[in-house]
Amino acid sequence: MTLPESLAHAAAWPFEEARKLLARVERTGQKQVVFETGYGPSGLPHIGTFAEVARTSMVRHAFHALTDGAVPTRLIAFSDDMDGLRGVPDNVPRQDMLRGHLDLPLSSVPDPFGTHESFAHHNNARLRAFLDRFGFDYEFLSATECYRAGRFDAALLRLLARYDEVMAVMLPSLGEERRATYSPFLPLHPRTGRVMQVPVDAVDPGAGTIAWRDPETGERFETPVTGGRAKLQWKPDWAMRWTALGVDYEMAGKDLIDSVRLSGRIARILGAEPPEGFNYELFLDQFGRKISKSRGNGLTIDEWLAYAPAESLALFMFGKPREAKRLHFDVIPRAVDDYLSHLERFPAQPEAARLTNPAWHIHAGAPPAPEPVTGPSGSVGMLSYTMLLNLAAVANSEDPQVLWGFIRNYAPDASPATHPILDRMVGHAVRYFHDFVRPEKSYREPTETERTALAELRDALAPHVGSTDQEGLQAVVYDVGRRHFPDPRTKGPDGRPGVSHAWFAAIYQVLLGEPRGPRFGSFVALNGVARSLDLIQAGLDGGLAREHGAFLAARAGIAAAS
Repeated sequence: MTLPESLAHAAAWPFEEARKLLARVERTGQKQVVFETGYGPSGLPHIGTFAEVARTSMVRHAFHALTDGAVPTRLIAFSDDMDGLRGVPDNVPRQDMLRGHLDLPLSSVPDPFGTHESFAHHNNARLRAFLDRFGFDYEFLSATECYRAGRFDAALLRLLARYDEVMAVMLPSLGEERRATYSPFLPLHPRTGRVMQVPVDAVDPGAGTIAWRDPETGERFETPVTGGRAKLQWKPDWAMRWTALGVDYEMAGKDLIDSVRLSGRIARILGAEPPEGFNYELFLDQFGRKISKSRGNGLTIDEWLAYAPAESLALFMFGKPREAKRLHFDVIPRAVDDYLSHLERFPAQPEAARLTNPAWHIHAGAPPAPEPVTGPSGSVGMLSYTMLLNLAAVANSEDPQVLWGFIRNYAPDASPATHPILDRMVGHAVRYFHDFVRPEKSYREPTETERTALAELRDALAPHVGSTDQEGLQAVVYDVGRRHFPDPRTKGPDGRPGVSHAWFAAIYQVLLGEPRGPRFGSFVALNGVARSLDLIQAGLDGGLAREHGAFLAARAGIAAAS
């Protein structure tokens, strides 16, 4: 299958979305495609911000591939920084000061951090630094600048001329009390500068003005809707923005399905075709609750990146975006290992398979080369994050160089310079092990049958000190297990009885303090046979359980003291 044929049939969801845009271009004859993501600068960028920009960028690149770059695209990161400050975030300084500026546009509220012209300028700068950190290609737009510079004037006047039609769309969606005072236009008070949520007494499309009264003084004002002297409520604002900026694609959370529908109707009233897009599901915490910024449950972007690379987070966002997913610390190791697996498979895949490989979408079609390690018996592929966590467990060290000592013992040619991806994984794994894995370990004493088998495994491995032959060492593990934990229901390749899972469960629980673990022959090869013999002996002596008990007691003492 040729590349164009592969692209035409690629089933990955970014291609499905890109084909909708391709049909739009063919229908309209337009010469460019505009993508948009929105951001409310009343808070700092968060993991949802990353998700929306990353997913939109994946669709954008898929569209480039489908059109071979013949149709230019832009990605607008839009900040709604003219919105009024409705409440004071609980994670910023100088909250008393902020309370004195409620209802002012965010771009007119003093910066509580004291570093920028306004609160919005501070958070916008954080947004841009955040997006730049991940290398996103985007154009930043500020609502305040667009309103004040007149970029929205034509669309605002068009909406004013169709005021009654817009009200007919919005009013049925509101409660009785809200309907009595609702207007799509929010005038800025000419004296205080506050964003006023007040009824509109009259509209004058010819003059381009709205009339309203100050609810405190009763004074009547006539305010032009142009030049940044008024802004729109957010659903009409969304539709106006799509119209004024020519937006062709924007995603939204599943909780905004009704809002997308209403804004789409208003966009049509304004003479524009609503953008393409889809509604993604929201993230859940470890208890299945929706993640909330105000509640603070779930992971932050910095927390994920402390324990794993950004590519693993992008993979998490790529997979099944229309399904709700738990976003908690325990999903990180699987996400990293899945990313490494996709990266490792990519070079050998035919073109059609590459287009469905998440690594293609994460890296805009050009993933880095995988970094297999090479032991004495040849290449054994990339080391998994899970394997590194287990090495950290037996090393009992927070120093990445200690793990590198294990790795170089097995693969002397590997180094941080030759394996930069692995080097990042080592640092992440050490930190994750210390904070999450080690405290949750649960070592146990072996049963008498297990004790006999483990002692035999120790003695059977002893003649192999210095070996890094994974298959040979795994054969030793199987031979011992077959004698003590046979599984007559299964057979090995040589026709002999298989080995019960109980044998491997005993190894993991007694030696690693885990319910499951890596292929043990591979672990012994990487850990070193001599160190593995010491590990088995410590498990037999009860030293592993005692050491872990002391660690937990010390940790509890530190927590109590703090």
